[in-house]
Amino acid sequence: MKPFPWPLVITVSVLVIGFAWFLYHLSQKTPVDDPVTPVLSAKKDDLPPKPAAEPYQYIKELENKEIQVQVEELEAKGPFLMFCGTYRAIETAQQMKAKVAFAGYPSEVRRIEGKNGVFFRVTLGPYTSKRQAESDRSRLMRQKVVECRIAVAT
Repeated sequence: MKPFPWPLVITVSVLVIGFAWFLYHLSQKTPVDDPVTPVLSAKKDDLPPKPAAEPYQYIKELENKEIQVQVEELEAKGPFLMFCGTYRAIETAQQMKAKVAFAGYPSEVRRIEGKNGVFFRVTLGPYTSKRQAESDRSRLMRQKVVECRIAVAT
């Protein structure tokens, strides 16, 4: 059986009594007039007179104003591909393809021959818009497939 925690009881009691004493003394103090903030007594007679005319002219000037804007068409950069990893072993690439398939997306493993040997790249797409590719990438990230990046197909 553990001994009774007397030091803890005494510490908590002292803190509670000290806090109660602090609150009591705060309530007993008389309020002091704050010399910084003067008391405002507004009467209807003290208000300035209402202006006879609207002081702002831009409201009337802008009512019939027409703005010409030139819109430039943006070039479509697509199609886009999503690369989800480049591997030396076909088995590792197939594992990544399976992860992507479990997330609900079809992918393919492409064989790439480079100066450093043969690689296998897992790709998704092509996508017509980058927004669609970003949407699929964020869904893959929620499924713990974080190695994917988006690039313009060449």
